[in-house]
Amino acid sequence: MARGSSAGYDRHITIFSPEGRLYQVEYAFKAVKAPGMTSVAIRGKDSCAVVTQKKIPDKLLDPVTVTHLFRITDNIGVVMTGMIADARSQVQRARYEAAQFKFKFGYEIPVAALAKRMADLSQVYTQHAWMRPLGVAMLLVGIDEELGPQLYKCDPAGSYVGYKAVGAGAKEQEAHNFLDKKFKSNPELNTAQETIQLAITTLQTILSADFKSTEIEVGVVTKENPRFTTLTTNEIDDHLSAIAERD
Repeated sequence: MARGSSAGYDRHITIFSPEGRLYQVEYAFKAVKAPGMTSVAIRGKDSCAVVTQKKIPDKLLDPVTVTHLFRITDNIGVVMTGMIADARSQVQRARYEAAQFKFKFGYEIPVAALAKRMADLSQVYTQHAWMRPLGVAMLLVGIDEELGPQLYKCDPAGSYVGYKAVGAGAKEQEAHNFLDKKFKSNPELNTAQETIQLAITTLQTILSADFKSTEIEVGVVTKENPRFTTLTTNEIDDHLSAIAERD
């Protein structure tokens, strides 16, 4: 491996290189893409949808136990992209933070507040020698009582941003290019079905694949039903059929 100007500076998490870079944090971003998974999240008028690939590495595994979609509170869900062990750790901490917030203030944590808290914790992980950044990107979706559908992305460096639509993982850039073109025409996305189908179409297009219902996971929140729900394979099949008929 050609080390070049990074020699010595990538050994330690808290040391800047002469160019002002933290190599270990940059490597954490590469770790998000390493498993080869891609996720897409889209915010519609009254809903948010997340779609991610589902790969079963071994036929002996029980597919029910393999997931990248997690419910944090009743109304907030996340899709985790990257190292699954790190993902589970961050999900556990997110649930703890959400429970603490509700205990302290008496109401459910807003999506923006949870995104900020998780980003703050990730940023602390880049400051201390006895920690390492988590190799995972977190896409949070939920329905805010005042602001409606919300979509946020937290990265290993500790930054968080709200999005209309976003991708994460191996084909993140391709997803952004595709979504940029789609959102130039300001799609209405009035229904959850439209939002879900645009997310699935995005993933199919950037991966040049026609999915079976067992090869993707879909999560959705709507104003009508703010509870974060994971779609069954039959429901995913219906959406795939609708996309095929439309195309």
